Amino acid sequence: MTGRFIALEGGEGVGKSTQARLLADVLTKRGIECVITREPGGTPGAEAIRALLLDPALPKWEIEAEALLFAAARSDHVARVIRPALAAGQWVICDRFVDSSRAYQGGAGGLGDEAVLAIHVVGSYGLLPDMTLLLEAQGEAVASRIAARDGDAADKIGGRGNGFHDRVVDAFSALAAKEPERFRRIDAVGSPDEVHARIMAAIEPLLR
Repeated sequence: MTGRFIALEGGEGVGKSTQARLLADVLTKRGIECVITREPGGTPGAEAIRALLLDPALPKWEIEAEALLFAAARSDHVARVIRPALAAGQWVICDRFVDSSRAYQGGAGGLGDEAVLAIHVVGSYGLLPDMTLLLEAQGEAVASRIAARDGDAADKIGGRGNGFHDRVVDAFSALAAKEPERFRRIDAVGSPDEVHARIMAAIEPLLR
């Protein structure tokens, strides 16, 4: 039996990592074998690329190079972790996937959605999640989460200005509106348990 692929997406500070762990824990308790992973990362090679992308001490990448580095990390991740897990009947819970590249580099960065998807076809054969959970939150809730997570040490992308991150949020919203059959929009305001309950309701069709 082929497994399921769920990606959690959204802007900075919406709680994706926490919700990925909560979801994997519940599925495991239900007897569903899960792989929890992240992007960029998930393999030794992809984690090395992650360090190149996010280290604030390194010079800023041009948007084209940045998109290619994300795609290279994703290609290795898909080949070595995601596809083998799905083929083994496992569920893959991924903290970010290609829709982050579409929102950050394609939308906010100005590269364009077609360019990001074209790279994705080459690098990862156009693989898309069975369901993409878009966590959405704004205002003080997000600011407090980012401060608790990063302190004064934001990474190279997380530390970009508010204008950039506003464009990311707008890009994610546009993607969800364009592809409602795959996206599920999740209100990420509230306690982790409250948000988790909304996620479980959203994925219920995959559990039938």
